[in-house]
Amino acid sequence: MGTTERVLALLGLLQQRRLWTGPELASRLGVTTRTVRRDVERLRVLGYPVHAGQGVGGGYQLGPGQDLPPLLLDDEEAIATAVALLAGAESGDAALRALTKLDRVLPTRLRHEVRALAGSVSSFGGGRPAVDSEALTTLARACRDEVLVQFVYARPSGTGRVTDGPSGAVADGSSGAVAGGSLREVEPYRLVASDRRWYLLAFDVGRNDWRTFRVDRMSEISEKSWHFKRREAVPEAAAFVQESVSSRVYKYQARFLVRAPMATIRALIPASAAVVRERTATTCEVISGAGNLDFILMHMTLLGHDFEVLDPPDLRERCAVLADRLRRAAEHQ
Repeated sequence: MGTTERVLALLGLLQQRRLWTGPELASRLGVTTRTVRRDVERLRVLGYPVHAGQGVGGGYQLGPGQDLPPLLLDDEEAIATAVALLAGAESGDAALRALTKLDRVLPTRLRHEVRALAGSVSSFGGGRPAVDSEALTTLARACRDEVLVQFVYARPSGTGRVTDGPSGAVADGSSGAVAGGSLREVEPYRLVASDRRWYLLAFDVGRNDWRTFRVDRMSEISEKSWHFKRREAVPEAAAFVQESVSSRVYKYQARFLVRAPMATIRALIPASAAVVRERTATTCEVISGAGNLDFILMHMTLLGHDFEVLDPPDLRERCAVLADRLRRAAEHQ
């Protein structure tokens, strides 16, 4: 690795634990102890308080009770870094540790923005989706400050309609319609990162209902000048959005009881494709949606575990039809 990359790696090691010996650092970095000493001196020149102890029990450590210098990132880079870390923060300790370090070294003007973003984000599925940092920052700030947001919501590619909402309802854009989408005014409550995309959970003022919006389909986002009063019954953001994108937006929704532990089935189905809830230690409930009932049955069958249909009732009839079809196919040798 190059000098800059190595010095940053050294700083990361010094922040991981209180004391390191020179040989330990040299081994971790793949260099000599002389190189470690030179890199420690580079950190000191940059303002990092690295202390060195001599003799038995000696080693290198960051000085306690001292401020670290500001991180050398511009505003956009710092926010983008925080966004990337937040997308994985609930799926790993490493991302949380990195966020903590970022918060320590950011200039005051940026620290407030990053903390606002952190306090307005939930996730499910543990992915790291591509993001528009400016859009996310604006929405996170609006969630924090409880101010109305206005934006243009684009129609799905290749369609002439706008879809969103808890039940997959179609909005024709007749109220506040604009070219290519519809003008929306919402009370923003929470940003949610999935294993594929970013979403906003909000109360749509024009439609008087809770809605889920894909951030990548939002444009011309602006904060309004007036505040809204937070509603008493706010849905749990991550669960609401996950159920919205995995089942509610589809023509058909289905529930199954699967005879396998939740962890086993969760590992087989992307979080954006279905909601998996534990029933017992050996069974779980799967909620999913699709435009075709046979499509749902095919995927449930391919999981490789016994299951039964809970809803809708007519899906049981489709099971029988498909079973007969498969049996006939097997009989034709």
